[in-house]
Amino acid sequence: MTAFVFPGQGSQKVGMGVELAEASLAAREVFQEVDEALGQNLSRIMREGPEDALTLTENAQPAIMANAIAVLRVLEKEAGLSLAAKGECVAGHSLGEYTALCAAGAFSLADTARLLKLRGQAMQAAVPVGVGAMCALLGADLEKAQALADAAAEGEVCQVANDNDPGQVVLSGHRGAIERAVALAKDHGIKRGVILPVSAPFHCSLMQPAADAMAEALGKTPPGALRLPIYANVTAALVGDAATEQDLLVQQVTGRVRWRESVLAMKDAGIERYVELGGKVLGPMIGRTVQDVTVTSVVTMADIEALVKEL
Repeated sequence: MTAFVFPGQGSQKVGMGVELAEASLAAREVFQEVDEALGQNLSRIMREGPEDALTLTENAQPAIMANAIAVLRVLEKEAGLSLAAKGECVAGHSLGEYTALCAAGAFSLADTARLLKLRGQAMQAAVPVGVGAMCALLGADLEKAQALADAAAEGEVCQVANDNDPGQVVLSGHRGAIERAVALAKDHGIKRGVILPVSAPFHCSLMQPAADAMAEALGKTPPGALRLPIYANVTAALVGDAATEQDLLVQQVTGRVRWRESVLAMKDAGIERYVELGGKVLGPMIGRTVQDVTVTSVVTMADIEALVKEL
């Protein structure tokens, strides 16, 4: 039993998709369609940078999605692999949930690109630059991270944003609270805290204006029927109903990304193989969360060829 999973922000890098585009018409068509949907030469930023332009949330989110869907389209069109035939479910980390829905047929590629561009803009606009921050806690489980967040808040927002794996949790909130959390990490039995180079405090209550914007956008462009069910970030549970998923996507903007629990839930449901398309970020997290499974990250043409032989 196989789950196809899709990476989130932080997996972008200048040069992403170049090799695929050179080797495959199917990949080139994905990048061209995203460029046309956005009215922007995003593929050139992906190809050439500059890095600070690619890292901008409004560019990074559709770029990461486009790269993953390009890998999927090569698998589908050139290798004859059907996601619905080979997979039991899909899942994605944060913005990757949109990629997963695109892969499962609930959103068109153009709509996914536009929704993620808007999502990135709305998240950036929700909190003035410098007011919020995020930090990664290394060597922290959820219980220790929650205790640290409570201690560091001091009346400000300090919340668990991502529960990634048994040893990595991310906090999000007001910059002062996040800086206090980093300073207090060792006192809470956590190896260390690291401020993340992000432009806004994602997945915390400060993102409410962005959640409101996404509620409006998804009301106009709701997800359609899913060819495969999805494990939702905010519930870590399987969802097959488009209307339910629409509501969960709105909650996801301010809610916790329960990735560790999602991986465990998939394993409990019988998933033996996790295939990450378009990145090499989720694979290590999955490997630290569950044992006795096969984890494959697919980015290059060589990765695609190897996967086709395995499946």
